[in-house]
Amino acid sequence: MASIQERIDRNGKPRYTARIRVNGEKPHTATFNTLTAAKQWAQRTESDLRRGRHLPDVEAKRRTLADAIDRYEESPSFRNKAPGTIASQNKHLTHWRESLGHVTLSHLTPATIGDERDRIARGENRKAPKRHRPRKGKVEAKDEKCDALKPRSPATVVRYLAALSAVLSYTVNELRWIETNPIARVSKPKEPRGRVRILADEEREALLNACKESDNIHLYDMVALALCTAARKGELRSLQWRHVDFDQRRIVLDKTKNGDRRVIPLRGEAERILKARSKIRRIDNPYVFPAPFKRGKVPGPVDFTQAWYDALDDANIEDFRFHDLRHSAASYLAMNGATLTELAEVLGHRTLQMVRRYSHLTEAHTGDLLERMNDSIFKTEVLNHEKKA
Repeated sequence: MASIQERIDRNGKPRYTARIRVNGEKPHTATFNTLTAAKQWAQRTESDLRRGRHLPDVEAKRRTLADAIDRYEESPSFRNKAPGTIASQNKHLTHWRESLGHVTLSHLTPATIGDERDRIARGENRKAPKRHRPRKGKVEAKDEKCDALKPRSPATVVRYLAALSAVLSYTVNELRWIETNPIARVSKPKEPRGRVRILADEEREALLNACKESDNIHLYDMVALALCTAARKGELRSLQWRHVDFDQRRIVLDKTKNGDRRVIPLRGEAERILKARSKIRRIDNPYVFPAPFKRGKVPGPVDFTQAWYDALDDANIEDFRFHDLRHSAASYLAMNGATLTELAEVLGHRTLQMVRRYSHLTEAHTGDLLERMNDSIFKTEVLNHEKKA
């Protein structure tokens, strides 16, 4: 028997979801823009089911990729993901909806997906990246950079394909609209090894000095805290005083990139910075790095993007991102004897795979460990040999 449920989508438009269940089998559902279309589908599909003529091929010819994306975004499979993953997949799925959303699932072939993969890689239909305000004498260079077509990296292309694959796997396994996932036959670009850009000692000193001279009063503390704790940019911007526990000497992050709760020990320079800031904290803004007060504006974190790029210019540092401060902190830890397991715990990674990029930096520590073990074992052997002699 068929049932039809009305709901309002995120654009404020009514949508009608028809649900059919025959002879205790798995229910079949479909969503339409009009009640008439939902009723017609329900009658036709129920008739086919009772006659044994309802096949996945029929659904694949009726459904579009946009329908599959809509259903996936409403499913627990999507909603239960980490907030960062949801935000990232939303951006990628918006692209697939706009580019191939009109294509029926029966016509969504590996060749079609491959053509779009290549367009993504070339950077077609890509919005010009946001740039910081160019300084005097650099206007022409920055403008040329903004106008140029910038290809996307292999890692970015893989993320786009992964988002589409999640939708199509859901369509195969749960909706049963198609038999196989066509993206399984689409080749993916090879991802390069993870980027590791580390501040040299002289670069670090120059950057910190430039941050001290910045017009943004929060910049030095934020950069120093990133180097001390290996925290992400988003984690620092969203840091509130309720997350800081001076008694236990720690920072407790409720929401991180992977959705896990993470505890960062508060020691040394990081503790000194936060204690100093706590003495002059704002009562109208809960953030550790608050935005300037503006009447009628909701309190939020500071935007330091312009100040950050200006500091890089003043320090003459090139090819460096704020996230590289996290890589620098992890590298300093590795060079000071931290194991891969300890690095994963500090950085908040669930597996060791993400920290293997720092493995070469732990070789000196591993060598010292083996040397101490050898000295301990063979020193005993030498003493025993001398006694026998």
